[in-house]
Amino acid sequence: MRHLLLGLIEFREHNLPLYAERFRELSAGQEPDTLFITCADSRVAPNLLASTEPGELFTMRNVGNLMPPAHADGISSGDLSEASAVEYAVTVLKVKNIIVCGHYRCSGVEATLRGDRLGLSDNWLRHVQDVREKHAQHLGLEEDFARRSARLCELNVIEQVVNVCKTTIIQDAWDRGQEVTVHGWVYGLQDGLLQPLGMTVDSNETLSQHLESSLTRYQPVAQKVTV
Repeated sequence: MRHLLLGLIEFREHNLPLYAERFRELSAGQEPDTLFITCADSRVAPNLLASTEPGELFTMRNVGNLMPPAHADGISSGDLSEASAVEYAVTVLKVKNIIVCGHYRCSGVEATLRGDRLGLSDNWLRHVQDVREKHAQHLGLEEDFARRSARLCELNVIEQVVNVCKTTIIQDAWDRGQEVTVHGWVYGLQDGLLQPLGMTVDSNETLSQHLESSLTRYQPVAQKVTV
């Protein structure tokens, strides 16, 4: 805690003057261009990765960078905080871009692969388990844990992009001609690099196209045959 307090003092004394004018502008309102959906992991720092300033990113974070799929009535199958954040970003702030950014070595993904029991988190990570089961053919019998984890991290991002696109929020925005593009990225903790996953979606047509093309990179791993 001491280092945080010292950091606050340093910011106030040395950096605050540099941002004083910007803070005055932001006190009148915000106009971010992008909603950034990412993991709560402390190693993922959206403003640092994107070199953005205060007021440029509207950020939503949770364990596993998840956007729970909606039921048939359009209501989220998770809690409503994620859907509420997306709705505010799209209908009020009018963001033009939504980025779902996962990261390799995600603890939630790895816990799902190992079958760990964590308690309350198990209910939330059920969404990752759903991705794992849906894409079992793309994970196959790959025995290397690191490669399985990396692949599931990527597949999880792809599925969360699909979930965002299928919300009534995005569907309604596209129907009324509002420009909103949803992107899928993954971040490497080991090298600090962001990698697009081929999911850049601005309509239902491009959703189908990019989903199909994105999944072609994950050729089903051959199943072992016992004789």
